[in-house]
Amino acid sequence: MTTERWEHFDHGADIGVRGRGPDKATAFAAAALAMTAAIAEPGQVRASEPVAIACEAPDDELLLVDWLNALVFEMATRRMLFGRFDVAIDGRRLVATAWGEPVDVARHRPAVEVKGATLTAASVTARDGEWTAQCVIDV
Repeated sequence: MTTERWEHFDHGADIGVRGRGPDKATAFAAAALAMTAAIAEPGQVRASEPVAIACEAPDDELLLVDWLNALVFEMATRRMLFGRFDVAIDGRRLVATAWGEPVDVARHRPAVEVKGATLTAASVTARDGEWTAQCVIDV
């Protein structure tokens, strides 16, 4: 049984992504999965190739946006989609491995191209033992 959950929320022409989990790292991983789900069905993305990602920011909201933008960069330059994320957060530093595969247009049927994550509606909070990490992605 997984403890991470993700969802989209409405935001004009763009898409809100939200991740939830028992800790901040899990919520960040779930937000990344929500971003993948805006593009393609995450279950169709094979976790066959690991890509290491690290970033650092002065606060949690900027760290979330930097994390998602690092994924957007890797997706664009490697022409990949990611469907699994192993995230560790230590203070203001995030170290992660994103697992995915090259885009297969016929199988993945990408719906949108993510241009980047924004600070719009960015929030990282803990409440009642659950972390939530959210922001709006520009598509």
